Amino acid sequence: MTSASQASKPLNTGSHDLPVSPALAAFMGTNWAPSPLPAEQRVPGHAALPGRRARLSAAFPGERLVVPAGQLKVRSNDCDYRFRPHSAYSWLTGLTGEDQVGHVLVLEPTGVEGHEPVLYLRPRSPRDGGNGEFFRDRRYGEFWVGRRPDLEEAEQLTGVRAAHLDELEKLLTGAQPGRGVRVLAGVDPVVDSLLQLSDGLSTLLSELRLVKDAWEVEQLQLAVDHTTAGFEDVVRALPAALRHPRGERWIEGVFNLRARAEGNGTGYDTIAASGAHADVLHWIRNDGRLDRNDLLLLDAGVETDTLYTADITRTLPLGGRFSPVQRDVYELVLAAQDAGIAALRPGASFRDFHRAGMRVIAEGLADWGVLRVSADEAMSAESGLYRRYTLCSSGHMLGMDVHDCAKARSETYLDGVLEVGHVLTVEPGLYLQPDDETLPLELRGIGVRIEDDLVITEDGARLMSGALPRSVAGIEEWMGSLLG
Repeated sequence: MTSASQASKPLNTGSHDLPVSPALAAFMGTNWAPSPLPAEQRVPGHAALPGRRARLSAAFPGERLVVPAGQLKVRSNDCDYRFRPHSAYSWLTGLTGEDQVGHVLVLEPTGVEGHEPVLYLRPRSPRDGGNGEFFRDRRYGEFWVGRRPDLEEAEQLTGVRAAHLDELEKLLTGAQPGRGVRVLAGVDPVVDSLLQLSDGLSTLLSELRLVKDAWEVEQLQLAVDHTTAGFEDVVRALPAALRHPRGERWIEGVFNLRARAEGNGTGYDTIAASGAHADVLHWIRNDGRLDRNDLLLLDAGVETDTLYTADITRTLPLGGRFSPVQRDVYELVLAAQDAGIAALRPGASFRDFHRAGMRVIAEGLADWGVLRVSADEAMSAESGLYRRYTLCSSGHMLGMDVHDCAKARSETYLDGVLEVGHVLTVEPGLYLQPDDETLPLELRGIGVRIEDDLVITEDGARLMSGALPRSVAGIEEWMGSLLG
């Protein structure tokens, strides 16, 4: 996008590539049969997209709005990380694939009110001329990374006018944010280099995505269902994982297989934490050995092809049954989760479910004698001493991002109220560090989190992940049935 024409751009070829002779280049440009996309093909959720764009348009009349998909990032030398478009771009276009690298949606103002959406794309490279990108370019060539739609096909898929990506530079060069242009900044360094950064677009896009429509809830339920299957796979694989010197990584691989088979992959790095590793909130090294006497904290979610993710955690006894002390810790966390779920309803403060769960945790810790102060004192803003054992918040919005809509203002999210269509997690935990001398020895090194996904309904909340058992008896029976 930074050069005058596509033909003048250098090809992304590796240093070990064989040279292409003029004869081979000419031969590669001949005798290719047409291979159009099916005429009826549309992006998933096609009908909802105009309404989403209209809501964004109404917030910024007369301004050009620039929403990039993002760029590839190098992992090692000439190998890139797997690409995932920015969630706001996908939410507005329905385009979710790895072929969206560098693409940009522009909402062009049509007057005082209204916008025309235009997709600036890198179209499918021609087979009958040009620079041979389709077979020579390792980063974008069709023979290397797969087919892209041409401009007409992109319009067919999305219902949005498509233009060549090369035209975007001329459109944006010299345009100044704050003078009729807003860009979703920090997503695409190429776009950022053409425009000074601006504020406001990321906030509104997060807020527009807070309430999920019926189709989005269906996609999230699909992600939950696939995740449930992945947890079942893990339990069946426990005998092999227990034998492996890096059993945590075996668990990670088993779940990730399900995620790639059923969807786009995982919505976030899988946490497979056994023993005291469960006390590390974002343990993703997953390099530990499993012990039948320990618990396994598995925090994992499948991301659908439409980029909606589940986020579920279960803490499982690796030997199939909880020990008495493990049961006590688990049941305190479960009681906290039950209290949090009971607090979910339209009009409730977003923070109510967290407060309800933490009240149960603080009272339990006080009853055990772990807290040397009362639950009331521990819960006060001036104290918060209970948080030594349960450091993080106990839930968040869920959608196309695992921590969805994070750019929303506090008054519409963290300090706001729940609405029908909000999808969120409830995930209290206790993280009893192995070196914490305030704890009795039998509690040290135990980590428990229970996390479920829920959608707010007219009369409360629906448990989307209810197919996975939560109670001690339910987990033990479930594991027994899968292990035989």
